[in-house]
Amino acid sequence: MVERTGSGGGAVAAETSVVPGAGNRRGWVIAGVAVVVGGVLGFHRLVPNWPGRLGSLLESFLPWVGLLVIVLLVAALVRRSAVALVALLLPVGAWVHAFGGLLLPGGESGGRELVVVQHNVSDENRDPAGTARALSAVGADLIALEELVDPQLAVYEKSLAADYPHHFVRGSVGLWSKHPLSGEQVVDIKPPSIEEGWSRGVRAVVHSPYGDVAAYVAHLPSVRVGAGGLASQRRDESAALLGRAIADESVEAVVLLGDLNGVVEDRGLGPLTSQLGVAERGFAFSFPAAFPVARIDQVMARSATVGHIRTLPATGSDHLPVVARVALG
Repeated sequence: MVERTGSGGGAVAAETSVVPGAGNRRGWVIAGVAVVVGGVLGFHRLVPNWPGRLGSLLESFLPWVGLLVIVLLVAALVRRSAVALVALLLPVGAWVHAFGGLLLPGGESGGRELVVVQHNVSDENRDPAGTARALSAVGADLIALEELVDPQLAVYEKSLAADYPHHFVRGSVGLWSKHPLSGEQVVDIKPPSIEEGWSRGVRAVVHSPYGDVAAYVAHLPSVRVGAGGLASQRRDESAALLGRAIADESVEAVVLLGDLNGVVEDRGLGPLTSQLGVAERGFAFSFPAAFPVARIDQVMARSATVGHIRTLPATGSDHLPVVARVALG
C-alpha cells in the first residue's frame, strides 16, 4: 500500500503496489524441484558413486523417492500453481516407468515353472523349527537359506527332510530341493580382505521335471550406512566374483537365490543384474522384518522368467522370507 499526501497534509489517494508474478514464484520453485526429482528417478545412473557411494545409496531407496512427488503435489495444490502441476507429470511418469509394472497383479501359472523360497533365517533365530515349518508349508520346489549355524542347522535338516529329501549345505548357506541334485560345489565369492573360513556361496544342478537348472545360493557381505556414506566395497567385490561364476556356468538355465544385501537398482549388483532377469511383479520389501523398506533378498534367473515375488509372514529372523515363481523357457 502506498499513500500520497496532498499539500494540505491530507491523504488524497491510496494505491496498491503489486509485483507482477510474485504469487507464482513458489509455484516455479515447486516445478523446479519436480524436474530435479524426475531427473533423479529417470537418470539415477548418472549420479556419481563418489564420495561415499552416493549413487548406490540413492538407488537403495529409489522407490521411496516417489513420496517426494506426493509432497510436491500437495504443495502445488495449495499454491494453485498450474505450472507446478504440469511439471509434476515428469517425476510421476519416471516413477511409473521404473516401478509401475511391479504393482500389477501376477500372471497365471504357465505350468512350466518352479516355486522358490529365499530366506535369511538369521543366526540368532530362536525358533528354527517354526521357521522351517512356515517355509515348508509353501510347497516350494526349492528353498534357499542363509546364516545357517549350529545347532540350528540340525533343526532345519530334520524339519525339512520329509518334504525336501535333497539338500546341500556348505558354510552358512544351503539349498533344499524336492528334485534330485548333482554337481554340488562351493562357489568362492570371498572378497580378498575377508579371512579364510568365510564361505557363503553354493551351486547345484536341479533335475526338475522341466529340465536341468543350475541353482546358486549366495549371501553377499553386509553393507553399512554411516557418516561416510554407504560402505559396500566388500559386497560389490563379492557380487563381481559371483557374476563371473554365473557367466562361466555351462547349464543354460540359472536361478540365483540369496541375501544379496542390495536392491536390484543398486549399481553394485551390476555384475548380476546385467546377465540375470529380476522379478517382474511385486515389491516384496524384505528387510528389516519389523518395518521393511527394501528387498535385499533376491531371486534372479537366466533363460527363465521370474514372475511375481512376494513376502511371507515374519519368522524368527530379521528378514522376511520371499517366494517367487520362476517360469522356464
